[in-house]
This record gives sequence, structure tokens and C-alpha cells, in this order.
Amino acid sequence: MASLLENLIDVLDCENTQYEKLLELAESKTPAIVSGDIESLGKITEDEQEIVGKIQGMEKQRDKYLADIADVVNRDVETLKLIDLIQMLDKMPDQQQKLETVQKRLGATITSLREVNDKNQMLLTDRLEMVDFNLNMIRAMKSAPQTANYSKNAYTNGQSLGIFHGGFDAKQ
Repeated sequence: MASLLENLIDVLDCENTQYEKLLELAESKTPAIVSGDIESLGKITEDEQEIVGKIQGMEKQRDKYLADIADVVNRDVETLKLIDLIQMLDKMPDQQQKLETVQKRLGATITSLREVNDKNQMLLTDRLEMVDFNLNMIRAMKSAPQTANYSKNAYTNGQSLGIFHGGFDAKQ
């Protein structure tokens, strides 16, 4: 049982390390979102995907260790939580302390990551709303009403308000 607990503690510690790396990337994503740096966002997202792949592998290991521990303590693996396991380790205070410490660190890291991701989500939503607003403004400008300018034959000359119908001016 002790070796299973050590393996579980090690994999949880490694998971926490990966989540901390993910947190650093999420924090570095914030200025990239604010500045609209698409290249940096792409690179950060690639790095995040790599770390998420590692975390998924570690989660499989963690689930395997928890299943093995559940068999040893004769508990259902579906209902066995880390909190329950920590409480069951009264006779193994060293293991109990290590497991509790790593569980708290992992929880704090995930909470911080969730907060940063929520902030980044809000920034992205605001950014998308601004892009949508700008697109709507451009569309509205192209469909602006015609002016009331008439030619000498009493026909409207077809000019629109605020519209430059020319192409790109390379001289500017």
C-alpha cells in the first residue's frame, strides 16, 4: 500500500507541475489577447496542447493508482476521493501529510488556472465583440444613404455619405 501511495503522490506532484506550467502560459496569454498578437496566441495554444496531452497521460496513471488503492482498501473506485483517502491514512501520518499537501497545492493551482482562464475568456469575448462592432460599422458605411446633391438636370448624382468608392491608395 505504501508504494501505491508514493506512486499516487508522485503522479499528483507531476500533475501539479504541469498545471503550474499551464498557469504560466495562461498568464502570458493575457497580454497577447489585449494586444491582439495572433502569432503569440497561436504559439501559446500549441504549448498548452502539448501540456494538456501530458496531463491526460498523468490522469490515466492517477486513475490506475486510485483503482489499485481502492482494491487494497476494499472501496469502490467510483466513490473513493482523495479527501476520503487522506482521512483513511490516520495510521500513516507521513503519507497522510504528503498526500494532503500535494492535494492542496494541486487544488490551489487549478483554482488559479480557472481564474486566469475566466479572465482570458472575458477578454476574448470583448475582443470578438469589438471586431463584430467594427465589421458592422464597415457594413453600415457601405450602405450609407445617398446625399441630396443634384446635378443641373435635377437628378441625384449618386454620391453616398462618408464613402470613398476608390480602391487602395498606395501613394499614402
